[in-house]
Amino acid sequence: MDFLRIIYNGIVRENPTFVLLLGMCPTLGTTGSAVTGMSMGVATMGVLICSNMSVSAIKSVVPSAVRIPVYIVVIATFVSVLQMLMAAYLPSLNATLGIFIPLIVVNCILLGRAEAFASRNSVLRSCADGIGIGLGFTLALTLLGAVRELLGTGRVFGLEVYPEQFGSLAFVLAPGAFIVLGLLIALFNCIRKS
Repeated sequence: MDFLRIIYNGIVRENPTFVLLLGMCPTLGTTGSAVTGMSMGVATMGVLICSNMSVSAIKSVVPSAVRIPVYIVVIATFVSVLQMLMAAYLPSLNATLGIFIPLIVVNCILLGRAEAFASRNSVLRSCADGIGIGLGFTLALTLLGAVRELLGTGRVFGLEVYPEQFGSLAFVLAPGAFIVLGLLIALFNCIRKS
């Protein structure tokens, strides 16, 4: 049950986008559509799970004076592997996400979870934290991308809901990201508190 509670915390109580307000660069930059938002979330979740488990496994052998640089190297290793795999097997998605994939290394969600959770817990609990926070981030980016895509183009996951001429380009551009994010944060907090 502890495993499921940790996952629930990552999705609802400690949602990195709607509650902690972390990782705003990829949140705003990659959510022009539901597919790109979901892809960025899944990529981040994969790195988060692997880095959390690795940090938890090596925490007892890493001197406290160099723990942050070591955590960054661990995260960077998994990001490099992810980027090579995406370039080899998903080149169009790799091109779409572009610079945001290497920027996972400096995403404060990953380093924050490594420092605050993985370095103080077992490998299994760190895996659960990675899954929970990763799912929370993925769901938030997918929802944000879906709402922006729907309002901007009349489509969701490429499926037409209404004709594109009735959409508003502002929601696909940067201002729309801020507007929709603000509204979703307010909605999430209202639902969470009721």
